[in-house]
Amino acid sequence: MNMTHYMELLAANQPWNLLIFMGGPVVLAETIAITELYLLYTRNYKSPVRMLNRFCSVIVGFYFSAVFAYLMTTAVWPLTVRGGWRGPADVIAVGFYLAGVVPLLGLTLVDLRLIAGNKDEHGRMAVHASFVALFLIVGHVAMVFGMLDPSVLMGEPAAPTHAH
Repeated sequence: MNMTHYMELLAANQPWNLLIFMGGPVVLAETIAITELYLLYTRNYKSPVRMLNRFCSVIVGFYFSAVFAYLMTTAVWPLTVRGGWRGPADVIAVGFYLAGVVPLLGLTLVDLRLIAGNKDEHGRMAVHASFVALFLIVGHVAMVFGMLDPSVLMGEPAAPTHAH
């Protein structure tokens, strides 16, 4: 079976690539999503839960910005210049994965009050929740297309599989 570059990146250098490129960002994002639900329900914005939410939000934006810069220079640019993409599924998977920088950096900017700084705490949390939702969308699109055999969208027959 052929793999997208997204899956190849996660499968290589086990377990480090999986932890660096998937585990770290996802644990932070899931912590943000779970604490966000609590905060929006209770409106207790002075709680330790909000401190954890804010901490994870600031860290994930900077962390994923570094991941974005690293992958753009070491993978996306060389693949593009050399024509190394494995078809539309490959481009979609990597593109949506990297698009995660928008909502994740958005979370950081909200918590640093560089975005929605003029809103009250509940208003900022509404913007924050929108960035969480956007990350869930782009992250899941990346995962679905990343797990797809890239030849499926290229009109080529997939590699034969073994029956189980």
